[in-house]
Amino acid sequence: MSTFNQMFSKGEFYPPIEHKDRISRYKENKLLFEGKHGELFRKHNFNRHGRMYVSVNLAGIIAKKSADFLIADGVHVSAGKEDNSKEQLALDRLKDENDLDILFYESALANAYRGDSFFKVRYGQEYGGEIDALFDEPRVIIESINASYVFPEVAKHNNNLITAYHVAIPVRLDGESEEIMDSKWVLNIESHYAGRIIYNQFELAVMVTEADGTPIDFKIGNSTRSPQEVITGVPVPLVVHIPNFAVDDHWEGLDDLSELKPLFDELNNRLSQVASILDKHSDPALALPMGLLTEDEHGRPIFNVANSKVFEIDGNSKDIIPQYVTWNGQLQEAYSEIDRLVEMILMTAEIPAVALGKGDSGTSGSSGLAIRFRLNSLLAKIKRKRKYYEKGLKRVFVIAQHLETVVGIADYEITAPKLIFTDGLDKDDLAEANLVAMRTGGAVTMSQKTAIMKLDGLTEEQAETEIKRIEEEQSAVAEKEATASPSIFNDIEDEDADEQPVEEKEETEGEQA
Repeated sequence: MSTFNQMFSKGEFYPPIEHKDRISRYKENKLLFEGKHGELFRKHNFNRHGRMYVSVNLAGIIAKKSADFLIADGVHVSAGKEDNSKEQLALDRLKDENDLDILFYESALANAYRGDSFFKVRYGQEYGGEIDALFDEPRVIIESINASYVFPEVAKHNNNLITAYHVAIPVRLDGESEEIMDSKWVLNIESHYAGRIIYNQFELAVMVTEADGTPIDFKIGNSTRSPQEVITGVPVPLVVHIPNFAVDDHWEGLDDLSELKPLFDELNNRLSQVASILDKHSDPALALPMGLLTEDEHGRPIFNVANSKVFEIDGNSKDIIPQYVTWNGQLQEAYSEIDRLVEMILMTAEIPAVALGKGDSGTSGSSGLAIRFRLNSLLAKIKRKRKYYEKGLKRVFVIAQHLETVVGIADYEITAPKLIFTDGLDKDDLAEANLVAMRTGGAVTMSQKTAIMKLDGLTEEQAETEIKRIEEEQSAVAEKEATASPSIFNDIEDEDADEQPVEEKEETEGEQA
């Protein structure tokens, strides 16, 4: 792997040649994830049907399903101490200030199609001074970096050990006022080493563009300023790499979509063929016996099959019946092939059909354990991803604590946190309650306050208020029961019985009068 001087010196290309395949893979897989299959396969001449191209975005479902099961319920960060300890409060503050549950989910989603995710930890204002410090106070910021702009440098003895991260971002200076080939660009580079960051800037010249004018390749020019070094005081680089999953001979991660591209293209091809057949069958040509259409001066029938969809058949008119011209498009075989392709895609992606509501997906009468077994392949995939995220996110939190210590705002001991993930499955509360009751011999394992907080999603204060209301209502009912006597109702019935004859007597006397 190249060093900084080999990648970013005058006359070299940006992006570095050895990273072009990786960056191209990022771009292609993002098109798959976004459902732009036609754009991708036309660009690489995979489309065999010209303008007719029908696609289904299974790639997006595969990526989202992995992220949903990995991060969707959030990550609990524990210092391993009391809830109100300084270490725990610091971790909670870092998580809340940086909206890390959302950041981690977005990282997991992009990691599924890119294969690599990078986090950077820095101290400063989130908006870089564009907003007043009163509303954007300096703090430790945890943010993700576009993997296309990160160029790791590895140890000479180990291609899997990253020793430095070069974050190189091209920036256009003249807006869109000039032609793209004449536009002015600079390359801003942050080189993150252990304990220091070096800032560089170079001129860039556009060399190759896409058809729409988007630059693809640049050539690096002169340096615009001398390198600036900043001491971080943190013993490791401030950038952390988290692969989707990886092998032991290279730092690059492996994504979930690249191996599925041929199957995606074949599935889309089959859908496109079915659509083409159905389009033709929806507007077929009509075959008629000779002599029914108008003739020209030479006695020949006049018709245009493409426009009028009608033509004559030469032969015995008595044996020819007007009929639409169709053919056996083998639609049933095409649908069977589509089902097999979808099954192979999901099997290769380690996503069981039940996770998507396909096949025997009903859960009526199934226990949580039974559903978990049916999702075993997906859960195994999530566990594999979780190992990489657990390692990387621990380092992110440790770096953030080191940075707060260097700045002088830390009043706690630096602690490697424990990360608690969930598997994304809803809990079978009844099965868990039965298991707890069995293991505890039916003993009470939850207070009334905790039960209300858990079931109704209330805070401790709200739960206490609710308990007071319950106690007040119970006291009021008890008072009524203590003062009320069943004999009261008997007395009321006796009074009604005594009064009834008097009323009837008065009514009788009135009628006689």
